[in-house]
Amino acid sequence: MKCEEITQERWLAYLDGRAGSVERRRVEEHAAGCAACRARAEEFRKLWGALDEVPAIEPSLGFDASVRQRVAAEPRRRWFGWLAPWPRVALSAAVVAALAIIVIVKMPSRHARPMGTNAVVHQEDFNAIKDLGVLENYDVVTNLDALSELPSAAENQPQQPQ
Repeated sequence: MKCEEITQERWLAYLDGRAGSVERRRVEEHAAGCAACRARAEEFRKLWGALDEVPAIEPSLGFDASVRQRVAAEPRRRWFGWLAPWPRVALSAAVVAALAIIVIVKMPSRHARPMGTNAVVHQEDFNAIKDLGVLENYDVVTNLDALSELPSAAENQPQQPQ
């Protein structure tokens, strides 16, 4: 076990006896070989000893009754109190909603074209119409099989005697 692995919670669990036997053994083995961790464990033991010496404070006899009386005296929440328990949260939510609406309204849509591209679009449309004559003969061009009528290279070679 490394020093970084022994957190404060592990030390406290080890010192007050909540750690399991495996965890307790691992911490003890590490502390036996590490002077810094041994010193830290001793500091925790001293702190526990000092806390044990402090006398426990007992509440007065009427403490429970006075707490219950103060809770009963608290004003009841109105039925709409759950809508905005904290004014800052309600104000923050309103500001975030307003900003979201502004961003959505101001953001250009994906399908909108930027200004100045209309001339380019019109030129592309004109070019498509201009080449329409070539497209009308597309079937003829694709079905033209002039290369299939040429003799193959195997037919042009003289046959070798066997």
